[in-house]
Amino acid sequence: MTIHARILGAAAGGGLPQWNCGCPNCVAARKGEIPAQTQSSLAVSGDGLHWSILNASPDIRVQMARTPELHPTGLRDLPLSSVLVTNGDIDHVAGLLTLREVQPFALFATRDIHNVLSANPIFDALRDSVVPRTAIQLDVPFELAPGLTATLYPVPGKVPLYMEGETVQTDLIGEQTVGVRLESGDTVAHYIPGCAKLTDDLRARLAGAAGVFFDGTLWRDDEMVRAGLGSKTGARMGHMSMSGPDGSIAGFAGLDAGRKVYVHMNNTNPVLDPRSSEKAQAEAAGWTIGQDGMEITL
Repeated sequence: MTIHARILGAAAGGGLPQWNCGCPNCVAARKGEIPAQTQSSLAVSGDGLHWSILNASPDIRVQMARTPELHPTGLRDLPLSSVLVTNGDIDHVAGLLTLREVQPFALFATRDIHNVLSANPIFDALRDSVVPRTAIQLDVPFELAPGLTATLYPVPGKVPLYMEGETVQTDLIGEQTVGVRLESGDTVAHYIPGCAKLTDDLRARLAGAAGVFFDGTLWRDDEMVRAGLGSKTGARMGHMSMSGPDGSIAGFAGLDAGRKVYVHMNNTNPVLDPRSSEKAQAEAAGWTIGQDGMEITL
């Protein structure tokens, strides 16, 4: 069996270019010198006919409009079976408000993430009588779409920025940040757009997968600090970097994980510039730099 995947948005929150950013990447994207990217989202299917969207980005209307596989097949007939959100970050849930036009689909998340949505009455615009909200237990397989099974599991992360208190733990293990194991027949893939640390348990889960879509937020941990664009490191934001001894490139070395694709890349990440040496380094290590519209079949 086959897993069909289409990257709807390859960038992290804010996209590329980010509306208020004048970093080299954003300037180049505005000039058309490098490809612009929308915010983090992935569409997946087991049969090529029924689809699920993993994370509903604020750019979802544009993303769906330019993806023929997700276009209506009738007046209100849509090949969208479900939407699954992996955490409560704004760039992963705000697009749900665009999907409020009384269109049936299943909304999957852990109970903790559903509680975040339920605490904000604006999400009541997505009527639960039309869009049932199903709480998924960790490590329990469920049907994500016809021909496609998913299993949620914890990955190190933190609560959304808008829920942070005085003390922030960036490597929490629980329901607030999850990875997704996708299965179609004997084919297995993983989607992990946010991860603070590649633990031994996570490495064991990923071993033998046909493909992994993984957190590529920053190239280096202090990237935004060096650029003068913020005071937080990647680790403080709950994201491991690509490079360095504790980065994902080193962490995946020697791991049999098939096709490795970076997603959720911040606008400052130099790999988003096709001309950069960092992109060449990542590709030399066996990684694909995700791009909007990229189709991958596993």
